[in-house]
Amino acid sequence: MDIGSLIGWGILAIAIVYTITLYNGLVALKHSVSKNLANIDVLLKQRHDELPKLIETCKQYMGYEQETLEKVINARSSVASAQASGDIKALGQAETQMRLGLGQLFALAENYPDLKANETFMHLQQRITGLENGIADRRELYNESVNNNNVRIEQFPDVLIARFFNFGAFDLLEFSEAELTDVDVKALFTE
Repeated sequence: MDIGSLIGWGILAIAIVYTITLYNGLVALKHSVSKNLANIDVLLKQRHDELPKLIETCKQYMGYEQETLEKVINARSSVASAQASGDIKALGQAETQMRLGLGQLFALAENYPDLKANETFMHLQQRITGLENGIADRRELYNESVNNNNVRIEQFPDVLIARFFNFGAFDLLEFSEAELTDVDVKALFTE
């Protein structure tokens, strides 16, 4: 073999190793997105299981606040449906409604001293608040992995591998602007 052939084979070997490295990096990003979404699902399911207990506890004290309780129940169903269908946009919208409903519920609970003093309510409120914080943290990790994936599949030379092997973009888990605004507690008490 002459030196030209050796150089050619060397360049080909380097190109193959480089392509394999790019492919494996894209696979790792794709699975990172899936793992982070699964981590959110774990917390959503835990919260899903805690909400009926919270609603039942609140019903004992907040009989005439049925509308607020129904909002939380309906939002819980919407979150479960969005999770089951894997629709990230619908999940974001349902999560917004859930968070607004829980915010209203906890704000209205301030008007019921017996409920606020109830040990079960206090425990459930702390548990759900902790789960909400965990969901927010996991959502941040999920969105970061989605962003990393989406950037990589658009960068050269990764875009060539991504297109050839049909790597796709993922949607961010976004909540609506309504969640970013403060709950008008005064308006809740005048309804």
